[in-house]
Amino acid sequence: MNEFDTHEVFNQAPPFEGVNLFACDTALREALEREGGGFAEPALRELGGQLGSPEILDLGRQANANPPRLTSFDRSGRRIDEVEFHPSWHKLMALMIGAGVHASPWEGGRPGAQVARAAQFLLFGQVENGAQCPVTMTYASVPALRQAGAIADEWLPKILSREYDPRPLPIGQKRGALIGMGMTEKQGGTDVRANTTRATRGADDTWRIVGHKWFFSAPQSDAHLILAQVEEHGLSCFFVPRFLPDGSRNAIRVQRLKDKLGNRSNASSEVEFAGATGWLVGPAGRGIPTILEMGSHTRLDCVIGSAGIMRAALTHALHHARGRSAFGRKLAEQPLMQNVLADLALESEAATAFALRLARCFDHPDDPAEALLARILTPAGKYWICKRGPGFCFEAMEVMGGNGYVEDGPLARFYREAPVNSIWEGSGNVMCLDLLRAFGKTPAAREALAAELALAGEPLKPYADRLLADLAGAQADEYGARRLAERIVVAVQAGLLVRHAPSYVADAFVRSRLERDVGGAFGRLPDGVDCAAILARSLVE
Repeated sequence: MNEFDTHEVFNQAPPFEGVNLFACDTALREALEREGGGFAEPALRELGGQLGSPEILDLGRQANANPPRLTSFDRSGRRIDEVEFHPSWHKLMALMIGAGVHASPWEGGRPGAQVARAAQFLLFGQVENGAQCPVTMTYASVPALRQAGAIADEWLPKILSREYDPRPLPIGQKRGALIGMGMTEKQGGTDVRANTTRATRGADDTWRIVGHKWFFSAPQSDAHLILAQVEEHGLSCFFVPRFLPDGSRNAIRVQRLKDKLGNRSNASSEVEFAGATGWLVGPAGRGIPTILEMGSHTRLDCVIGSAGIMRAALTHALHHARGRSAFGRKLAEQPLMQNVLADLALESEAATAFALRLARCFDHPDDPAEALLARILTPAGKYWICKRGPGFCFEAMEVMGGNGYVEDGPLARFYREAPVNSIWEGSGNVMCLDLLRAFGKTPAAREALAAELALAGEPLKPYADRLLADLAGAQADEYGARRLAERIVVAVQAGLLVRHAPSYVADAFVRSRLERDVGGAFGRLPDGVDCAAILARSLVE
C-alpha cells in the first residue's frame, strides 16, 4: 500500500461460483440414484458444471436487473402486445429448453424420467427462477393437451421440441412452442368457479371468448390454457393461441405487466379477451378437472423449485461462513453459527429428498400406491416446503450480514423470490384444504401414507402412529389443516432420512423436528448434534 491507499480489502469470502452445482450436492446425487434417475447422472454432472460457472450464474442477475417490458402498439399504431426480454432471459430459456426440462418425461417414457427432470429443475432453481415459470407450464400442459385431438397433433411436436424459439409467429412457422395458463379473475382469485369470462360456440369447432384474467402467466407464450363459462355446462377449459391459423393475432389484449415483489425476470400480466378464438379441451363443464391435470405438475415444480432456492441460499451462506472470520475464528467454526448452518443444511437436504421422492410418484401414475401418495404429498409438500422457503432465505441472508442484504449478491433476489411458490398455483390454505379433500374422498390414501412411513421402522413409529391416529378424524378439521400438512411432510422427510441418510443427519432431523415442534427460526438444534459432519456433507468444495 502507498500513503494514499485508504485500506486493503481482506477477510471477504470470494463469490460462490466456478463450482459444479451437482457434484457438490451429496444429498441430490444420492436421491437421484435411489429414486430411479441414476441414468441421468453423467448429463446432470455436466449440467451442474455449466450452471455453476460465473457466466451462467450472472445471467440470473442480469435477467432480474432488466425486467421485461410491454409494447402494446407498433410504430404505426397497430396493436401487437409484445413483451421484450433482456438477452440474458433468452439465454436462460435456451439452456432449459435445450436440456429438455420442459419435455423430457414425455419423450419416451423412460423409468425415472420425472426424477431426472426434477434434479435438472432443482439445479436450474439455484441460478434463476423467473424463467422456470414458462418452462413449468409448458411441461405441465402436456397431459391436458393429450386430450385435445387435432390440437395435440399439431402442437405437441413443437411443445416437445428442444429448440427455443421466442419469435412471435403462428405455430406452423415455429420451431418450438411454449404454453402458459390463465385461471384467476379479479372477483374470484382462487375461487375460479366465480369466473365470469364466457365462451360461446362459433360456426365450426371454435369458441368466442369474452372476459379477462387477472393473472395471465407468461403472455409471450404461444398459447394458453384458460377457464371460461359455457352456458348450461359451466366452467370449461379452452386452448387459446396467440396467432390464429390464418396468421392473424388472436384478440388477446395485454393490459399491463404485473409489478411483482420477486420473479421480476418473468412477465406476468392482466389480459382481456375481446372475442378471442379458442378450442375446447376436454368435456364442456369439466374445466377444473381438465386443467388440474396441468395443476398437479405445476405444484410438483413449486416443491422442487423451493428446494432449489433453499439449496442456493444454503450454499452461498455456508461458502461465506467458511471464508470469513470474526473474533479470531472462521464463522463456520463457531458453535452458534454451526447450529444455524447445520439446521439450514438439514432443512435443505430434507426438502431435496422429499422433492425427488415426490417426483418418483409421478414416474408411476399407474401404480395405485404411488398415485395415492402423489395425491396427498403434492398439496402437503407445496404447503410446507414452499412455506419454509422465505424464512430459510432470510436466515441464510443473515449469515452473510450486510453482504447478504444488498442487491450486489444473489441472497436478496432469492429472498424476494421465495414466497412466490407458496402463493401461486394454490396458496397455503387451498393446499391444506385440498389435502383434507384427498383424505375424505380416498380413505386408502391413509394406508398409502402408513406404508411409506412404515419403511423407516422403529425410529419413526411413535410419531407415525400418532399422526395416523389423528388422520382418522382429520377430514372435517379445517381449523387444524395446516398443522396436519406440516406433520405429514415432516414425517415423510424424517422417514427418508432415517432410511437413506447418515445417522448424524437422520438423528438430528428426528430430534429437532419430531421430538420437538419445528421452530420459526433456525439454529435450535439440540445438544449432541454433529454439526461439523452435517456441514461437511452439505457442501463438498
